[in-house]
Amino acid sequence: MKTPRKGDSLELDIRKVAYGGQGLARRDNFVIFIRGAIPGDRVHAIISKKRRGFAEARVAALLSASPDRVEAPCPYSPYCGGCQWQHVRYEAQLSYKKAFLEESLEHIGGLQGVTVRRVLPSPKKFHYRNKMEFSFSDRRWLLPDELDQDRTGTDFALGLHVPGSYSKVLAIDACLLQEQQGNEILRCVENFARKSEAPVYGMKSHQGFWRFLTLRHSVFHHKWMVNIVTAEERPDLMASLTEELTARFPSIKTVVNNINQRKASIAVGQREEVLFGDGSIEDRIGRFLFRISANSFFQTNSRSAHLLYDQVVKYAEPKATDRVLDLYSGTGTIPLYLADHVEQVVGIEINESAVKDAERNARENGIANCRFICGDIRKTAISRTYRPHLVLVDPPRAGMHKDVLEQVLDLAPERIVYVSCNPATLARDLGIMSRQYDIPEIQPVDLFPHTYHIEAVARLTRKVCS
Repeated sequence: MKTPRKGDSLELDIRKVAYGGQGLARRDNFVIFIRGAIPGDRVHAIISKKRRGFAEARVAALLSASPDRVEAPCPYSPYCGGCQWQHVRYEAQLSYKKAFLEESLEHIGGLQGVTVRRVLPSPKKFHYRNKMEFSFSDRRWLLPDELDQDRTGTDFALGLHVPGSYSKVLAIDACLLQEQQGNEILRCVENFARKSEAPVYGMKSHQGFWRFLTLRHSVFHHKWMVNIVTAEERPDLMASLTEELTARFPSIKTVVNNINQRKASIAVGQREEVLFGDGSIEDRIGRFLFRISANSFFQTNSRSAHLLYDQVVKYAEPKATDRVLDLYSGTGTIPLYLADHVEQVVGIEINESAVKDAERNARENGIANCRFICGDIRKTAISRTYRPHLVLVDPPRAGMHKDVLEQVLDLAPERIVYVSCNPATLARDLGIMSRQYDIPEIQPVDLFPHTYHIEAVARLTRKVCS
């Protein structure tokens, strides 16, 4: 068969799912990725993009459905970038995620025989996210049934990005991944912004006022933080919005305004104004209370985070005399979890507000043996004076920087626990670390139902020199 070209129509059997959530089919060993298709489907597909060595396609018709296919409850699910797998049976989602880890370990890390445990499922399949970030845009993406309608109002949207487009936003009334009251707050902010004289920010023109809306929810206290990101300060306008929000929703604990004048499309401000409350909310994981500010990292599924941190403690095998070093310590969640079991924990974190939250979390939980350092891990010379028995790493999706990885290996702790949100970078880093460490097992934990994302906890023990 000739290599497929853009526009070609093919009947394809989906054999597996690729990391990223797309179905994968082959024609004479030529790989084709199909968004929305899952293993067991037979589809009529149209090639939408041709690349060197592979192609991308869209489903024109579902000829026969996989036994793992279910009806997606969200009307936006075929088009929204928020989730990929609402149409997949949950048990099958967990199976796909376990396979991602196993394949990454083998093909990227070159690791054989590492035990990957069954994925621990999320206690809740919907309404599980404690943080949602919505974007304003002056280019509303139209659903198929809107294409032939009046285009009035397409210069305003508040919602989630369409996959593959940074400038087009799918306007949504509700997201099933957050608690219902979050959707009511979303609609309230949308209505206020529409009626205001301030324009939404254009991601191509870099003009406008309204940029992002981030909602944080305390599962334990059922309280909300509303963070409005704007391109400039408008105190009177923000005061009016705050008054309307707090009057309608008594469960809103704090409202903040992050001002971001940079072109970069990120929902973090160069400065922050607290409009109501103290600028933070408090949530509980296990027996610990954590205070979270607008721009601090906190696991987005509080219930599954409990499972994740319990696994960290299990793999850490803590001893009362242990000194622990936690890299990427965030708001101090893992250090606090370990503090009762060890002599001392030192955490390093580059985000200043997260360090302040961590210090306050330690005080408010009565933990005296945790110390937090604000700085770049690559430039922090703690290893000269602090020799840990146990190192914890929970890096961002890019994994550990090679300089940090070298520092950890130079420290040569007895044990390492690596928490990862990216199978590819986890496998890459473990492949390097396997020269000095055994990797007995990895426990995946699902914090993100209906997406391809997976968290994993890896246990490493230093090899015994013969």
